[in-house]
Amino acid sequence: MTPHRHPAAPLLFACLISFVCFFGSYMRIPIVPLFAASLGADTIQVGVINGAFALMAGLLSIPSGLISDRLGRRIPLLTGLLLLSGSSFLLYWSHTPLQMAAIYLLFGTGLSAFSPTLMSHVADITPPEKLGRAFGWYTMALYGGMTLGPAAGGFLGSALGLRPVFLVAGGLILSMFFVALFFLPLHPADRSTATAPPPLLPALKILQKNRPLVACLVATLGGCVGFGMFVTFMPLYIKSLGLTTGGVGFVFATQALANALSRLPSGRLCDGIRDRTLLVTGGLALFSLATASFGLCRSLTSLMAVAAVMGLSMGTAFTVICALIADIVPRELRGIAMGCYNTGIYAGMMLSSVGMGMIVGSAGFRVGFFLSGTVVGAAMLLFGFLYRSDTISSAT
Repeated sequence: MTPHRHPAAPLLFACLISFVCFFGSYMRIPIVPLFAASLGADTIQVGVINGAFALMAGLLSIPSGLISDRLGRRIPLLTGLLLLSGSSFLLYWSHTPLQMAAIYLLFGTGLSAFSPTLMSHVADITPPEKLGRAFGWYTMALYGGMTLGPAAGGFLGSALGLRPVFLVAGGLILSMFFVALFFLPLHPADRSTATAPPPLLPALKILQKNRPLVACLVATLGGCVGFGMFVTFMPLYIKSLGLTTGGVGFVFATQALANALSRLPSGRLCDGIRDRTLLVTGGLALFSLATASFGLCRSLTSLMAVAAVMGLSMGTAFTVICALIADIVPRELRGIAMGCYNTGIYAGMMLSSVGMGMIVGSAGFRVGFFLSGTVVGAAMLLFGFLYRSDTISSAT
């Protein structure tokens, strides 16, 4: 590794690793249900397989973040990459739904080690006045991989068959292990000047007293309840309206494109505005309105229009939340804080899938979307109250 590399190179390598890893991981999204069904899995078993990944990612993100604070970013990052690639290779050799569920536990473990660590690394290498732009680039790369991955997986599945997709995905992710190993320098101040982080429970108690951080986590949890409603139930809602299956792709693509394209301008605006919380509250307010409005849509055009608003607002709010967390948490606790952020994402989506599923089943989609929008709105209000009830300077 050369010490005279261009100052933007570490961030670009981090973005490359994020894009390729999420691209490879999400290539499997349309393939895994079909592959599981070909092995004899029913609908419930397919749900268990996907739930295994989310459960492990949510449970282990916080302790994985603490490990990265204690050991440095390199070991958890490289370990996560090996687990992510290894899970793909193991899926290729799996022959039963139970084996797939066990492998998806491994996948969730790898993601919990990889994602908070790389986010913390981006914060480590970025000056505070440029955090918005850095996380704009990083989250755009991440979301771009999540958006393009399923399309590529579906195409390769049709062209090559289901099993070979797992080999391609694993190979792509494994290549990023070597990129991280040789080209991703970690922050030089890892151990020489930083304060050693406390154990898990004391660290969580410290973070619990950081009210701006708690506000960001509340906003993340509430926002992902709304996003979980969209991801889980929008396909069924579109089908209930009598629209074609292709309409699902158009609505999801519109949301994803708006979400990704909003990241860079949101990051620049975050660095240029004095009160960054205005972008979070404004984004969540628009997010809440869009989520509730889905229940009033009856045509593909209206659904796509609202999806665009949702993507724009979500991209704005969550980019700024990442920058705020990196700025308001001491460096020695940054990994565990990013772990809490990732746990909030998975917890919000799981709560939405379970809770809103019962509500939709009894009261219909319109009520489900309205209540989800209400949850996002409540999270916005609570964010504003918690963040402004304490000074940022007392937490940094």
